[in-house]
Amino acid sequence: MSTPSIQLNDQQHAAVTYTGGPLLVLAGAGSGKTRVIIEKVVYLVEQRGLPGAKVAAITFTNKAAKEMKERLAGRLGIEKANGVTVSTFHSLGWQILRAHHELLGYRPGISILDESDSQTVVRDLLPEGTAPEMVRLARAQLSRWKNHALSSGDEGVGAQSAGEEAIWRLYSRYEEHLKNLNAVDFDDLILQSLRALQDENVRLQWQQRIRYLLVDEYQDTNEAQYRLLRLLAGEDGRLTAVGDDDQSIYGWRGAQPENLQRLADDYHSLEVIKLEQNYRSCGTVLHAANALIANNPHAVEKRLWSALGDGDAIRVVPCGDEKQEAAMIAAEILHKRHTGRGNWGDFAVLYRGNHQSRVLEQALREQRIPYHLSGGTSFFERTEIKDLMCYLRLAVNPSDNTAFLRVVNTPRRDIGVASRGHVAQYAGTHRISLFEAATRGACRASLPARSAQSLARFCDLVIATGDRGQRADPIEAVRDLFDEIEYESWLREQTEKPVQLERRLENVRELVAWLQRLHEETPGQGLTDLMGRLSLLTSLDKDKEPEGQVRLMTLHGSKGLEFPHVFLAGVEEDLLPHRNSLEEGAEQEERRLMYVGITRAQYSLTLSFARQRRRFGEHVRCEPSRFLDELPAELLEWKGEDEEKDHARTRERAAVHLERLKTLFGE
Repeated sequence: MSTPSIQLNDQQHAAVTYTGGPLLVLAGAGSGKTRVIIEKVVYLVEQRGLPGAKVAAITFTNKAAKEMKERLAGRLGIEKANGVTVSTFHSLGWQILRAHHELLGYRPGISILDESDSQTVVRDLLPEGTAPEMVRLARAQLSRWKNHALSSGDEGVGAQSAGEEAIWRLYSRYEEHLKNLNAVDFDDLILQSLRALQDENVRLQWQQRIRYLLVDEYQDTNEAQYRLLRLLAGEDGRLTAVGDDDQSIYGWRGAQPENLQRLADDYHSLEVIKLEQNYRSCGTVLHAANALIANNPHAVEKRLWSALGDGDAIRVVPCGDEKQEAAMIAAEILHKRHTGRGNWGDFAVLYRGNHQSRVLEQALREQRIPYHLSGGTSFFERTEIKDLMCYLRLAVNPSDNTAFLRVVNTPRRDIGVASRGHVAQYAGTHRISLFEAATRGACRASLPARSAQSLARFCDLVIATGDRGQRADPIEAVRDLFDEIEYESWLREQTEKPVQLERRLENVRELVAWLQRLHEETPGQGLTDLMGRLSLLTSLDKDKEPEGQVRLMTLHGSKGLEFPHVFLAGVEEDLLPHRNSLEEGAEQEERRLMYVGITRAQYSLTLSFARQRRRFGEHVRCEPSRFLDELPAELLEWKGEDEEKDHARTRERAAVHLERLKTLFGE
């Protein structure tokens, strides 16, 4: 049973109830766009009588999709909500791809390669000894072409350089190899489903299945995603697109904010509704954000406003260097926390690049401030951990084709691209897993002698590990496996910097220690059960939200979040805006990134910059960001311009610090 309707403002209500044609909702930061999407689904199902199974809401992240599902269940009831398709773009693409795999030339049981696995395929197709950085660049270029809906067989695609021409020639070999493996990469989930929808019967089938489409974060769509949505929505445009051109900050991965404007070109009857009332931030923050973003051109103007009052002035704090900046931020957080301005989880420190986090972490640790670092590479996503996890996954489940593909030639064992392609063809012909194919003498007979011998030894090792892991000590089986494949020597060959090598070796030791701890908790369990528990732990770890901790994160990572108190560090030329972006003509996107950072703040905002910063081992002079000049002076309170106010702040902070010391020492 659905819950009673919730209060909407006039613009939100108009967006929810408009069904006269395609609709674009320009939703400013904090204006309740998710509420509009949820309420529109409820309206379509309960007021317009559209079956939930005919409605699809599409977003970019699993986290956003999960939140939508939970909120829909609260509004429609679990049964009705479960009928609605709520998914990411890539999940929808995967549904289409699986449903029409034969049309696209795939066999059942398609494997999805993650970014690391895709890079491994590219590495194996390039000449041996190709530098890892060149492998990454080649893979990134292939991804860009796929995001632009370009296939290797397309004609008239002009490469911009000799390097791009070489990568374009690689493209067809890469696609052919993935087909032989019956595998797709992440970009293919969109590109291949787009190809399927080119077929009229397939397209009509999906247009009948999805009678109304709602899309979140439309400004972040790339070319392939835009075309996919265009085909699903059909000529009459059964679509509500929600987005904000001022928060388009993913141009580096193919996002096209101009897709918002393209909707008007493709659908002449497009209705546009602006959501401008902000429910998150105080007036001062919004006035500053409006002034900043006004320096970017807009097809449709909008100005955020708030009924929450003006709030504090925005503090701007010049600092001697990055260490002084970090110390200042830690001291300010401590001061606000102990004067009752908030809990640890109410504070966020935002920055342009991950490299800025180290000194900030150090300052917070010194003050014993609990923090959570967002956006770093998850332990289980590190290359060495994924390699070894895939060995263990294969040992307990020989049908895991993705695991087989990752480790069959890692470390290198003379099982090259052609040999792996032959194994994949044999597996497809006989409808068996890749590993089972590799165990058969008939499959290995046509391989070069060295490759066949290496493949046989690999299969024997995996089988022996799985058997020992179940019947004997699973931890000893794991250690012996790692020793047998000489993984430590492989890491030494692949890692240039000693510090990075030690970190990777420590990660391997930590994985074994983790398995050991799980085994000690339940001594009777074999390797299969241990791997199941470890996989569950890794899944839970990704969904866990930190509580009661200061958040450290990049500006990109902060999008969609909000905090009572925000510190934006490193507001300097060449950092924000970033030098590389300026060289690529992306100043407008850097300004949008600053805008996103400002609009994360609810009550207080502090901007800081260093007069000098250590870069590549040297101290470099820094200049305040040009974006500071674009903020209205009357909204800013610069440290150093009012000595009396600064002294008062210092005295107050010192008094709070003294009280904290007394508490610590029990006086």
